[in-house]
Amino acid sequence: MPYFKRRIDQYLSEWKNSRNRKPLLVRGARQIGKSCSIRNFAKSFKYFVEINFEKRKDLINLFENEFDVTIICQRLSILYSIPIIPGETLLFLDEIQASEAAIKSLWFFKENLPNLHVIAAGSLLEFALKTISSYGVGRVSSMFMYPMSFEEFLWAAGKESWVAAIESASSENPLFDPLYKDITSSYRTFLLTGGMPASVTAWIETKDFRECINELADIQQTYYDDFTKYSEKISPQLLRNTLQSVVAQSGGKFVYSKVSGGYRGEEVKDALERLTDAGIIKPVKMSSSNGLPLGSEVNEKFTRYIYLDTGLMLRILDLDFGGTQPITELILAGSEEELVNKGKMAEISAGWELVKSADVRHRHELYYWENLTKGTTSEVDYVMAKNMQILPIEVKAGTSGKMKSLRFFMEKKDLTLGVRTSLENFSMLTIKSDTIERHIEIIPIYAIGRLTRKDAL
Repeated sequence: MPYFKRRIDQYLSEWKNSRNRKPLLVRGARQIGKSCSIRNFAKSFKYFVEINFEKRKDLINLFENEFDVTIICQRLSILYSIPIIPGETLLFLDEIQASEAAIKSLWFFKENLPNLHVIAAGSLLEFALKTISSYGVGRVSSMFMYPMSFEEFLWAAGKESWVAAIESASSENPLFDPLYKDITSSYRTFLLTGGMPASVTAWIETKDFRECINELADIQQTYYDDFTKYSEKISPQLLRNTLQSVVAQSGGKFVYSKVSGGYRGEEVKDALERLTDAGIIKPVKMSSSNGLPLGSEVNEKFTRYIYLDTGLMLRILDLDFGGTQPITELILAGSEEELVNKGKMAEISAGWELVKSADVRHRHELYYWENLTKGTTSEVDYVMAKNMQILPIEVKAGTSGKMKSLRFFMEKKDLTLGVRTSLENFSMLTIKSDTIERHIEIIPIYAIGRLTRKDAL
């Protein structure tokens, strides 16, 4: 499979050259491209040693029986016939969740071999980290990976100039119409293929959605098969039912009682936590949004969940809900308003674009706002911190007259800037109320990730 440029590539290069470098954990769900990115990064080193603890279970004993990382490296060098030299070798410990001792060894690499470049990754790493108290505070760094963003999808398609055009566009300088239409068409394609590297590769090489579907079905089945590895104490069927319910309840507050099987609330809560730890769902928490940080005013009773990838979500709808043809037609040919307001795919995609575009060295959280006053239905799809202010984001199509929730929120919180994201081109709406002038930036969904960058807005 060819390697397509990823955002993490730049961060890995910066990590390599950092003066205060620490062993690195690359964290994320299965089959999102972690190992491929690390192997590509390894080309910048003279030597590369890769250990997969699921394939070489015998090497677990080496880490369990030897605590001196210098000796461990000497033995690995002999075993693989590759020099392990600080500054010249990249040591990659893959599927490290299989060995608690190997995870703990990262501490000692920092202390005893600080100049050796060490990266670790694992598909179910979060479960292992939870069992290790203070596994590497101050001695281990992390980077977080996700499926490919729309920007990375365009890179893979050879559309770097489109990415540059999106970055430079603004309300004063929107995309020129033919380019805007072509990018919007590609975004619709991206909703169907999703960002899983195997699906993107299938599309780039064949332009056949059926090939993408085959890849996505295999990945989805792998996720289901993984459920037996989450814990002996939790039912794989509960996990599957909960995941299906996440898909069914997309776009609204998650209600535990809607999970089929008659499970208790605590059981469903446990399942949601494990699916979150596995990286295949992400919570969107309701924040009262009266001030920063947004996480300080979270109401845990009101939480939404979004599935990892739109392509995978369509496969669940196809396999478990009896077909996706109406949604597929909506994505390919429906009006912008139908796609955004009825399909819910755009809302999910917008949330993930915010996450994928954020600094990979930090775990980016998502929040939304809802008016809990009885008899009201006001809600804003996403709220984020920007320039020490709260920035509301509404995923919407149509005219400004339909943005009642966004305008209500801005007035209630005394904000002068908000964002509407849809399939519209870049533009600006100015709303005058009494003596206050409020501005609403119109940003295409596929460009919403730029809000995570310091110079945006």
